[in-house]
Formats: sequence, structure tokens, C-alpha cells
Amino acid sequence: MQMTESNRTMLLAAAREAAARAHAPYSGFRVGAALLAADGRVFTGCNVENASYGLTLCAERVALTKAVSEGAPRFRGLAIAGGAADNPAPPCGACRQALAEFCPPSLPVLYAGLASGKPRATTLGRLLPAAFRLRASRRTGRLL
Repeated sequence: MQMTESNRTMLLAAAREAAARAHAPYSGFRVGAALLAADGRVFTGCNVENASYGLTLCAERVALTKAVSEGAPRFRGLAIAGGAADNPAPPCGACRQALAEFCPPSLPVLYAGLASGKPRATTLGRLLPAAFRLRASRRTGRLL
């Protein structure tokens, strides 16, 4: 699975714009994400912190949840903006696993600094090489 340069540029700009809307009063660490759906729509998300830290939502899972709730369960690429130009923030482990529920290992993932910096490119499979997956039995349809 590949993204065009135009899609890469557009997704990264959308991720940086989403980061500006982050609610990060505790950490001050703003993150934005932009997910390109198979149908061409783009879904963005920002991190939303909570005083009860475990309830904090990551930008990637916000974008993923928005997309799925709007009927877009398949994706062509993800861009994340967070951190410094020389130390951009890749998705956390929880986000990697959530993405693996809907995305193939070949999903292109870009991540770059919040305001600047050349994006780093990888795939979901490189970020999470042994994703946990439940499989349905062909005979019964029940999860194994």
C-alpha cells in the first residue's frame, strides 16, 4: 500500500492542524493525527487529556473512532504530528494495537514534529510486528 506525495503532504498538514485543537493542559504535549480512509475521506483527531490520566484519548484513536463511527473502516494512510522536529512522536502501543484492528500491516504511517521537520515513514507492521488478533472459526463463526 502506498500513498502519493500529495496525500502525504495533505495528511501531515491536517495532522498539524488537528494538533492545534488538542486539549493538553496537564502534559502540554499536543498531538494531531489524520487518517486517510479507503474512500478518500480524511478523519482527524487530537489528544484529549483528562485529570484522570487513564481516561486520556490519543489523537490516533480519536481519528480512528471518528472514521469507524462514520462508516469508514478501511484505510490507506496515517499521519501524526507531535513532538519536536528532531524527535517526532510515533504512535503509542495502545494506538498501534487499535489501528491493527482495522488496518493491514502495510498501512503507511508518517510521523513528524508538531511544527516542522521531515516526516519519518514506516508501516504499521514495522511499528507492531506481532499484533494481537482474534480469529473467527470458519466452521462456527465464533472467535477463537
